[in-house]
Amino acid sequence: MKIDCFKCQYFRVTWDQNNPRGCSAYGFKTKQLPSVLVKQSSGMDCLKFVAKKQEGQR
Repeated sequence: MKIDCFKCQYFRVTWDQNNPRGCSAYGFKTKQLPSVLVKQSSGMDCLKFVAKKQEGQR
């Protein structure tokens, strides 16, 4: 399963030009999508993915 970080509530855009993407669940910044780095580092898919709530949902 491919994790789409852009749809995760923990994904964030940083002001760091060298590492413009971040994950607040794992607490790191990276050039690539955080889920890709997690997969490369651990060999497992991201276990912290939580879908963003859509407007109108609670």
